[in-house]
Amino acid sequence: MATAGIQFKIMPEGVETDLEQLKTTIKKTIESFESGVFNEAKEEPIAFGLKALIITIALSEDEESDAVETALSKIPEISSVELIDYRRVVG
Repeated sequence: MATAGIQFKIMPEGVETDLEQLKTTIKKTIESFESGVFNEAKEEPIAFGLKALIITIALSEDEESDAVETALSKIPEISSVELIDYRRVVG
């Protein structure tokens, strides 16, 4: 059973979205998966005050990254979720 390092780009609904609260909700969602480990969330400026979140997680390759993407997209404050990187972690 190998582990994957995965990055998602998450767009909030708007500039008024509380990113700190959103990070907490995302962390809880990731950790609800059996092997889900939340590593970090970085803010990336987009335009006009809007910031995307780039989150990095670890997940067993036995679990589907699509299931994580679907769970994240169901969070009300999230506009879109995009898988931007998927790598096998050696360790």
